[in-house]
Amino acid sequence: MDNNATHIDDLLVKYLLHEATVEEIATVETWLATATENSAYFHQFRKIWEQSKVLAVTSTVDENAAWQLFQNRIHTKPAVVKPLHQVAWMRVAVLTIVIAGAGLLAYFGLREKRVPLLTAQTATTVRIDTLPDGSVVTLNKHSSITYPKKFKEGTRAVTLKGEAFFNVTPNKKKPFQIQVNDVRIKVVGTSFNVRSENGSTEVIVATGVVQVQRGSKTVTLQPNEKTIVLPRDSILVKTTETTHLYNYYQSNEFVCDNTPLWKLVAVLNKAYNATIVIGREELRDLPLTTTFPNESLDQILQVISLTFNIKVQRTPTAIILN
Repeated sequence: MDNNATHIDDLLVKYLLHEATVEEIATVETWLATATENSAYFHQFRKIWEQSKVLAVTSTVDENAAWQLFQNRIHTKPAVVKPLHQVAWMRVAVLTIVIAGAGLLAYFGLREKRVPLLTAQTATTVRIDTLPDGSVVTLNKHSSITYPKKFKEGTRAVTLKGEAFFNVTPNKKKPFQIQVNDVRIKVVGTSFNVRSENGSTEVIVATGVVQVQRGSKTVTLQPNEKTIVLPRDSILVKTTETTHLYNYYQSNEFVCDNTPLWKLVAVLNKAYNATIVIGREELRDLPLTTTFPNESLDQILQVISLTFNIKVQRTPTAIILN
């Protein structure tokens, strides 16, 4: 086996993370059986690794400097274990765990940073993307999602900007997590919509159960429930979502079920980048029940005009309903 210290550490890290190949596992186990010093070195290395997990919550060390310090300390006399007085050993052990643990933690952080990240983004069109676990995400216009090329063990974490509809592949052992603004959304397998706008985050659940967390506050959403997290509001409140317009870009249709006109107009403005204005206050709450599948804005406005007997007036800057 290559006795270079750094090479040994790299193999041990892969071994502890269960990322080693069959050949690498055999190499490590052969090295462990070669000398008692090697076995002792491994047990010390594993102990430091386990302690470093505890440091993860509070560690703010410089990663490169900490890892170099770890290398210098643990390899002053590689793979040699000498008996020490018990009190002296405890002092050394504590110091070693703090320094080497931070360094080992930094090493893991550097390894994770090297995992390739992929970004899917949109400009003026909607995009459908399949994630490494088979989950399907539909990105609305002017949105982006960033995720690792391969989800690490224990979690499926992505970062969202803008708006997206998620169909998450079920996996109870590996929860799906979305980071958007300062909000974390956690699910196992479900479908839901997430929209971020001006620092606010809106989550609407279509199927399954979704957990929304901000700081120490958490709210659990069931189907047809939503929460809106405002930038400076620490309260998480869930309400009932009475319309099915929110996922128009995913379903390719506008579904109105006793929907007030103002809600439809708000979605049409966003979908078609239009400026539709309701000219009379008494028109705002007129209820509409119909479905517009893949229809143009002109066709939709014509149906609205005929249904409510109102005029559609076009100006250079807006479309006015009167």
